[in-house]
Amino acid sequence: MRDVTAGQETPEGRTAPPDAQEGAAERELVRLQRQYRRLERNYNALVLMREQNERLQALNDQAKELSDFYNRLLLKNSSSITFMLDTDMLFALGSDMTAGLLGYADSREMVGLPFANVFARSFPQEWIDSMAARSREVMATGAGVSSEGEVTLNDGQALVFRMSVTPAQEKDGVCRGVVIVMVNVTELIEATKAAKAASLAKGEFLSNMSHEMRTPLNAIIGMTSIGRAAGDIEKKEYCLDRIEDASRHLLGVINDILDMSKIEAQKFTLSEADFAFARMLQQVMTLNGPRATEREQVFEVSVDPAIPRCLRGDDQRLAQVVTNLLSNAMKFTPEGGGIELGVRLLERDAARCMLEFRVSDSGIGISPEQQTLLFGSFQQADTSITRRFGGTGLGLAISRQIVTMMGGEIWLESELGKGSTFFFTVSLGVGDEAGAGMRKDAAEGHDGSGAADGSGTAPHPLGGPDVQGRFKGRTLLLAEDVEVNREIVNALLEPTGIGIVEAANGAEAVRLFSGDPGRFGLIFMDVQMPEMDGLEATRTIRAMESPWARDVPIVAMTANVFREDIERCLAAGMDDHVGKPLDLAEVLDKMGRYLA
Repeated sequence: MRDVTAGQETPEGRTAPPDAQEGAAERELVRLQRQYRRLERNYNALVLMREQNERLQALNDQAKELSDFYNRLLLKNSSSITFMLDTDMLFALGSDMTAGLLGYADSREMVGLPFANVFARSFPQEWIDSMAARSREVMATGAGVSSEGEVTLNDGQALVFRMSVTPAQEKDGVCRGVVIVMVNVTELIEATKAAKAASLAKGEFLSNMSHEMRTPLNAIIGMTSIGRAAGDIEKKEYCLDRIEDASRHLLGVINDILDMSKIEAQKFTLSEADFAFARMLQQVMTLNGPRATEREQVFEVSVDPAIPRCLRGDDQRLAQVVTNLLSNAMKFTPEGGGIELGVRLLERDAARCMLEFRVSDSGIGISPEQQTLLFGSFQQADTSITRRFGGTGLGLAISRQIVTMMGGEIWLESELGKGSTFFFTVSLGVGDEAGAGMRKDAAEGHDGSGAADGSGTAPHPLGGPDVQGRFKGRTLLLAEDVEVNREIVNALLEPTGIGIVEAANGAEAVRLFSGDPGRFGLIFMDVQMPEMDGLEATRTIRAMESPWARDVPIVAMTANVFREDIERCLAAGMDDHVGKPLDLAEVLDKMGRYLA
């Protein structure tokens, strides 16, 4: 038997020594170990690479989900009709606005459906064909297109869309379809048209206002020249009458413009006070009756006797609405025609009542087309008619604002050639008769019906029997910085016999009053004066220790007749106000109230 431990044969037939055999085995083992370590490193690298690939794929999936989420969120909240069509003209995705317009609950319901089928629900076939052709052209050329046009939907809506069609391309440059964005600009277009129309209307309005203001100014200037050159008193009196008429017309124009500017600035306010309803109506009749008499028109008034004698609200603004309607009725009714004012009680409880006013005339009437413009701001029913009959065209717009603020509404019934009837309702409080300052003659005038002929409670003319010497022995402090205004007050009040002490500014008025406080029974205080204005002068007088300073009536004389201006005067300590230009009847009324 052969001994294998003794040696090993070499290729040459010789046996290698044992030490050599062990060295070769060790070297082989080292080689194998190195190869194993290489394989282990490669394996670990492959494992790591696989883990990195898995993490990368997870990140990609998350990014895709996030991208999809943001895309859905963007489309969900998009205010436009946004959608994508693939190259086969199939619906790929879209906004909620798109789904809603097309009658789908969710945009995902449309995915995969043909574009023509989806849009056939709401859009006409002609528009669908045109949009499909435009989309194919964009996909073919890679160039986006934009347009704007009106589309009449299947339900009859006429909408204007601003549209853009752009290619849906990725980084590889391959077109995957088109993205279409449609913005509904119908309201924008209408608003633009309305703004242009309003601008045009205001331009026409300003032109008409220029005419309305220049016409009375021309009469004032012309009649002043004629009157100055006239040799007989009758001619001068005639000129003065025409100057007065033109001046009152000009004042009315200015008041309308100021009221309208207040409404436009949202600063138009109403007062709240008790007033005698019959007295308010009587003042309206007194103002409008003479106009009807001049035109030989029959002016009748009928009042529901169930209306409370004392109401609470803004009687001046209520009278303004009635006067506006009566003025229009008389203006557009020929001589010999008829005008009727009627008031009836619609409903009432312990605190409030609803009244309906009706003004009818037998005039020229108003066409349906003109009626649509009648109550608009800076608009007039017919510019040619307005120029023919005169007027600002603002009265009805102002009246509507007042009526609305009083909780009512205004409307009309009219036919060309057959006259017009204007109606309006107002909600008023039921007032306290003791606080309304009602006078016996006003209460007796509330007799339910009557005809206005310009007589009754009309103010007495300058120098009339009730004016002569009426305030003789009393003294008035007049604070007014404009000399001509002081001359006017002196001339107006001269027949009353009252003594007038003049002050050219507030500081002088304070000095004169403090020198002899008990001398003055009434103070007429201008508001805007140099050195010290009327408000500060009033506060200074009220702060004096003399009991006369607390009790003396102070009446503001101001051209600022807005509610907040009047409230500033009252807050300063004044008792009342008269507006400029001065009305003699109003001045005498204030004097009678505080000097009685």
